[in-house]
Amino acid sequence: MMVRAERSRWQAFGQGFVAHGFTMYPVLLLLVIVGAVVAPRFLSTINLINILEQVSVLGLTTIGLSFVVLIGRLDLSLEGIVGFAPMLAAVLMASASAGGYGVELPGWAGLLVALGSAGLIGFFNGFMVVRVGLNPFISTLGLLVLLRGSILIISNGRSIYSPGAALTYLGSAKIAGLPVSVLVFLAVAVLVGCIFQYHRYGRALYAIGRNEEAARAAGIDVDRVIWSAFVFAGLLAGLAGVLMTGRLDSAVTTQGEGIIFSAFAAAVIGGVSLGGGKGNIIGVVSGVLLIGVINNLLTLAQVPSFYVQASTGAVIIVAAVLTTLASRRSSGVKTRT
Repeated sequence: MMVRAERSRWQAFGQGFVAHGFTMYPVLLLLVIVGAVVAPRFLSTINLINILEQVSVLGLTTIGLSFVVLIGRLDLSLEGIVGFAPMLAAVLMASASAGGYGVELPGWAGLLVALGSAGLIGFFNGFMVVRVGLNPFISTLGLLVLLRGSILIISNGRSIYSPGAALTYLGSAKIAGLPVSVLVFLAVAVLVGCIFQYHRYGRALYAIGRNEEAARAAGIDVDRVIWSAFVFAGLLAGLAGVLMTGRLDSAVTTQGEGIIFSAFAAAVIGGVSLGGGKGNIIGVVSGVLLIGVINNLLTLAQVPSFYVQASTGAVIIVAAVLTTLASRRSSGVKTRT
């Protein structure tokens, strides 16, 4: 009886550990220990802050993606928003001699343009999915290609350097030694985490992801929630683009390329189910940090960049296997050997 009770306690602990998104944190801790042994400067304050600064853009994009994935949808256009939104603001803020349109919008207006355009793109995605009834994969894929081409069109194929303090502040300034971008990422993560966990809107997202028809029967305005999820995803991708522009002190034509794959990787690593209805911010943050730590370790070890890129795919596969095994064992489901 004691053995059975002990097994039940461990099973309950395992279920809570996995359900609350802590699955990847032991792996993250192991990587930190390995990093400290392999590269002594890995644990330096400068390097740790650098990791957090680098993952802030990916973190915001992944949190935005989580809104859509939780309801069982996909949004590939977030990658395009990361590049398009700040570029549109930059060309409207910069002088004609600097590659802009000569409008020279004030800083606050440029920031509103970046976030406003990102929100409108998300609104358009929601319209195409909810009202037109398009498959979100096809719809957002087409929009991604359109946005990539639009970046080159509005910028004439040129990067805009030093577009303005308002557009670069969030990605370049520091408060008490900490980058503002890190503070923004942490603040958004805490806010969204609370919404997912405690607010009725968050509960609606999970309900729709688990069973859309049951959610409708329960009185949830499914169409409104789906539409708004795309809007929030677009806004966070736009904010991520602003942070990246600030870090680079420029809006470049290739900005954000490939980030959607890293965002999907971080979400999957963090236990967010692509089928919808499962995942949380604690897990998402673990996935983002895991990718950041691995990339940093490989960079410190002077591994060629193409190996760094390939490592992301390997991490997705390994993390997916670990998460699946942990979920099965915590729920008492036997796995095949």
